[in-house]
Amino acid sequence: MIIIQPQEGENLEKMLRRYKRKFDRLGIAREVRERMHYIPKSVQKREQIKRAAYRQRMQQLAQQG
Repeated sequence: MIIIQPQEGENLEKMLRRYKRKFDRLGIAREVRERMHYIPKSVQKREQIKRAAYRQRMQQLAQQG
């Protein structure tokens, strides 16, 4: 559970903004989405390899051009 302590003189909008930032940084929404559907380890590993290859290809293109 995320707890945000109100700071002195802080309005509700600022507190809500701090809460949303903390929520995003912790990756709670991403984790919930990932847990909604089971993905086998082999598929996860394959996706990770594909992402790494894509990143490497983009870096090579950036260095060339």
